[in-house]
Amino acid sequence: MRAVVARTPGGPEVLEVLDVPDPVAGPGEVLVQVAAAGVNRADLLQRAGRYPPPPGASEVLGLEVSGTVAALGEGVDGWGVGEPVCALLAGGGCAERVAVPEGQVMPVPAGLDLVDAAALPEVVATAWSTVFMAAGLRPGEVLLVHGGASGVGTMAVQLGAHVGARVAVTARSREKLQRCAELGASVLVDHTREDFVERVREATGGRGADVVLDVVGGSYLARNLDVLATGGRLVVIAVQGGARAEIDLAALMAKRASVLGTTLRARPPAEKAAICTSAVEHVWPLVAEGRVRPVVHARLPLGDVARAHRLLEAGEHVGKVLLVVP
Repeated sequence: MRAVVARTPGGPEVLEVLDVPDPVAGPGEVLVQVAAAGVNRADLLQRAGRYPPPPGASEVLGLEVSGTVAALGEGVDGWGVGEPVCALLAGGGCAERVAVPEGQVMPVPAGLDLVDAAALPEVVATAWSTVFMAAGLRPGEVLLVHGGASGVGTMAVQLGAHVGARVAVTARSREKLQRCAELGASVLVDHTREDFVERVREATGGRGADVVLDVVGGSYLARNLDVLATGGRLVVIAVQGGARAEIDLAALMAKRASVLGTTLRARPPAEKAAICTSAVEHVWPLVAEGRVRPVVHARLPLGDVARAHRLLEAGEHVGKVLLVVP
């Protein structure tokens, strides 16, 4: 089969679409004939040699796919060959076929295009497991989403607004902020020109944010703590602004706040399966009803994977970039 690999670390130019051995569905696995694969920042980091796959995972790039069931491994009886599905992966998605643990395979929500379903697994699993399962966002609270126009950001904004939270976002342009507003955000902060701490405090009468979803990391840590309301929860899911920073423990204690750090890719299959089950139960009906939707910026052929990586690196996209597998 054809698959995307980076045999040496580097820029998008090192990406190749090569013939590699076909995967086989092992015990407890489902073989998926891929229709489309989502491109994530983790793929960019892996390509650059900064984020290797977890032990035992495929070296092929790609953390989420949509497609149809091609074969079932031993012990799998919950799916039928030809059934449309999407799946959360530890790797291997940018290919014509991929073998996936059964618990990470999910149905395509009713009414959703099969290709666009590839934009769901990673963003929903990340947003749902962090903002809701870990941080426990409640109706009436304030959610601050850094990078609100990203794939995860656009999903977190929609889910937060749906449950009745007030959603604030940071983004780098008026155009991106407008898109976030259309998805349900009401406090819009251009982080290139405004101080998000000041803006969120102003918008909340000095109270701050109950939950902060952060992709920046070290360089934002002190300011994220400043913007938290009493009892607030900061969830860090990426470290684009550095992995190290000092924290004022006295301020953390005074606010009775929590700092949570989490990743998705390296979690054990059982934990991923639990997240997928919860996402299907709580989020899939919203997608089927049209209340929440995947935001797709571009759909490119698998052979244009280098262009897809450049799109993400440029940071001008809103939502997801997908690779379509013919």
